Amino acid sequence: MLGVCTPDMQFVFVLPGWEGSVADSRVLRDALKRRNRLKVPHGCYYLVDAGYTNCEGFLAPFRGQRYHLNEWRQGHEPSSPEEFFNMKHAAARNVIEICFGLLKMRWGILRSPSFYPIRIHNQIIIACCLLHNFIRREMSFDPIEVDLGEYVETNTAVDENFISTIDPTDIWGNLRMELANQMFNEWQTSRQNDD
Repeated sequence: MLGVCTPDMQFVFVLPGWEGSVADSRVLRDALKRRNRLKVPHGCYYLVDAGYTNCEGFLAPFRGQRYHLNEWRQGHEPSSPEEFFNMKHAAARNVIEICFGLLKMRWGILRSPSFYPIRIHNQIIIACCLLHNFIRREMSFDPIEVDLGEYVETNTAVDENFISTIDPTDIWGNLRMELANQMFNEWQTSRQNDD
């Protein structure tokens, strides 16, 4: 399943139905070509994990560098712009982990293997995601979210002129490196000012 969510933990795109083990990039390519496709406006991007290509519309972490949040909780500090970028990327992208955690906590049918035909199973997943979004929008207090220890404000976004391919480019590689250098330099400056 491919799931895309907003910072306020609402699903904006869900693509269930890929059985077995499939490369993330293959699923994403399919999502961009469907009739009801994933729409990414030019100039905008989604944070994606290392299984995806860093390209227009999809900002991936640096490979071969520390990434997971638990690697930073043990007192380790980033030693390069790439590590600092990955630390911030992981923290920002963690919303999707929380979103899927809430979805599974709320809907027990998603926590165990399904014996329904794949078409029915896909419809169940979509229905659970839609109900999740409805709860996020309509309930000012969600006890399941409180149990998880998270609460995120609700936002909306407007979109136009969408991306349709996932081709890596030097432009997006350079953008990621510029962001990493800028973030790392600002972090180092703030640490020096604190001393």
